[in-house]
Amino acid sequence: MVSGEWTTGKTTALKQLGRLHELRVRQRYPGSDRIPVVYITAPPKGSPRKLAMEFARFLGLPVIGPRLNTIDVTSAACRVLIEARTDLVLVDEIHLLNHATIAGEDLSDHLKYFTEHLPATCVYAGINVEQSGLFTDIRGKQLAGRCVLIRTGPFPLNTEWRSLIASMENTLRLHRHEPNTLVKMAKHLHQRTGGMIGSLSHLIRASAISAILDGGERITRTTVRTSASTTAVSPPPVDAPAPCPAPAER
Repeated sequence: MVSGEWTTGKTTALKQLGRLHELRVRQRYPGSDRIPVVYITAPPKGSPRKLAMEFARFLGLPVIGPRLNTIDVTSAACRVLIEARTDLVLVDEIHLLNHATIAGEDLSDHLKYFTEHLPATCVYAGINVEQSGLFTDIRGKQLAGRCVLIRTGPFPLNTEWRSLIASMENTLRLHRHEPNTLVKMAKHLHQRTGGMIGSLSHLIRASAISAILDGGERITRTTVRTSASTTAVSPPPVDAPAPCPAPAER
């Protein structure tokens, strides 16, 4: 269970874990038709059927009609996951699971069903799950007893912070960007973002978009300074629009 404040890198860590594991499996079993990693997001105000549909959607199962009940969808998803030898299941936004409602209880039980019927390791991520009520009552205690809690937080200004900046800088697709420009600004970027990986990602993305729009095609200290401040990041609204694509997707 990965828990922390907003923009502390929970989703990033989850996806990087999945990417690393999948690359290792692909290297070990080249040419296989395995699906080593599954990544889903806990559906808001979800139900067991919605959860099963998330698995089915990720696996690319055929369109599931309304005639199929929840058990049918779940069984189909489990069968494919077992046949595909999935061994890592990543569930994001787990804090949306509310044990105080009947739907939340059903969703929790269904998630438990998946974990018991799949020979896979499950990793969950959510915002401050210790305070969200996720570990309360019988269901919460069962979930807590099966998890090791890992807290996320801001990065200190050290070698790891510089390595993080270097990794993000390597994904840029700006035609005239000079390598290591952002790494040299590590201290300034840390002051601007408070060591938050989400704020850092947003700042670099905003700077890259500015560099594209003004035709410079490179990020400089001036570009970073004129980008919107990201030091204080507040929780996004529920219906917030999707973020701009990362520079690497150009």
